[in-house]
Amino acid sequence: MPDVTFALTAVEAPPFAANPTLLFKLRITADQPETVIHTIALRCQIQLAVTRRHYSPAAQERLLEVFGEPPRWGQTLRNLLWTHVSLVVPQFTGETIVDLPISCTYDFEVVSTKYFAALEEGEIPLLFLFSGTIFYPGEQGQLQVTQIPWSREATFQLPLSCWQTMIAHYYPNTAWLRLHKDIFDRLYAYKASRGLPTWEEAFAQLLLASEKEVRA
Repeated sequence: MPDVTFALTAVEAPPFAANPTLLFKLRITADQPETVIHTIALRCQIQLAVTRRHYSPAAQERLLEVFGEPPRWGQTLRNLLWTHVSLVVPQFTGETIVDLPISCTYDFEVVSTKYFAALEEGEIPLLFLFSGTIFYPGEQGQLQVTQIPWSREATFQLPLSCWQTMIAHYYPNTAWLRLHKDIFDRLYAYKASRGLPTWEEAFAQLLLASEKEVRA
C-alpha cells in the first residue's frame, strides 16, 4: 500500500479571486518514487498554533476577548481551529505540488479574524492535519484504496503581511460588523433623525457621547 507525506512550501494571495483567498502550495510525496497515485480525496484541518509565537503587550491587550487576561494564558492559550478544506488531488507519480486554497473571512465575530487582526508583525504558526483516501492501482491494475494515517501533519509559518495585504486589497481601510436587525434599526433611526451623512459619523457621535458620560 502506498503512503504519502505532506509539506507546505509557499503561500500567496491571488489578486483576482472572487473572495479573500490564500493559496498554499502543498507538496505531496509518495513513499516510493515510482509509486503511481490515481487520485487522493484529501481532507485538511488547519489550526492556528498560537503557543508557538511571542505576543507584544499591545497584542495581548487586543487578544483579551480571545484568551482572557495574560496571567491566565498558561491555561487559555490553546490551538485555535481556523478552517477545514477538501481537495481532489489528480493523478501523479512519486511527487506533485498542488494548490490548496483557503477562503478567508473578515467577520470579527469569527475567532480567527480577531486573532489575525490583533497581531502587528511576524508570522502566524499554522498546523495542517491531513486525512482522506488514496486511490491507487493494484498488482493486476485493479483500483484499490487506502486511508491516509491520522498522524500525517505539516507546519507552516504564514507571514502576517500576506494576510494583511490580502485583507487590505478586498477591504481597504475598513472593518465589518454584523448586527442583529433590531440593533441596526435603532442605529438607522438614530442616524436618520440627526441627518448624519455616513455611518462613521453616527458611530463617532455615539462614541463621543459615551466618552462625555464617562468623564461626567
